Amino acid sequence: MNMFKKTKAKSVKEYLANVPDDRKAAVLFLHAFIQKAAPKLKSYFAYNMLGYGSFLYKNYRNEMITWPIIAMASQKNYISVYVCALTDGKYIAEKYQKELGKVSVGRSCIRFRKLADVKLPVLKKVIRLAAQNPGLASA
Repeated sequence: MNMFKKTKAKSVKEYLANVPDDRKAAVLFLHAFIQKAAPKLKSYFAYNMLGYGSFLYKNYRNEMITWPIIAMASQKNYISVYVCALTDGKYIAEKYQKELGKVSVGRSCIRFRKLADVKLPVLKKVIRLAAQNPGLASA
């Protein structure tokens, strides 16, 4: 099950170059924003999206894989920021859902159509917390 739109990119640079024009400014801004909010999380291309930092995760096949702590993808109808982190057994993105602005949150995924819909100070807080608490709930 791959929930990410396929891209022909093989690197961060190629991914950013292939972002549609109507989203390019927002994606470039978020790319820099995430790196500034959590500078220790190095960016890389992973699973057809941009990843930042990583942790070991046991997937549904019971395999240990390296997974991004934060990830970002330009989807067909929105931009997704994945926050793979927990505090007190609850996803950080869900904990801050009401404070994040005009966004849709599902477990670790924050979705929005326009950057203006996101309360950036709250997103920065979520990213910083995630950098300190990476992980996903067991399936």
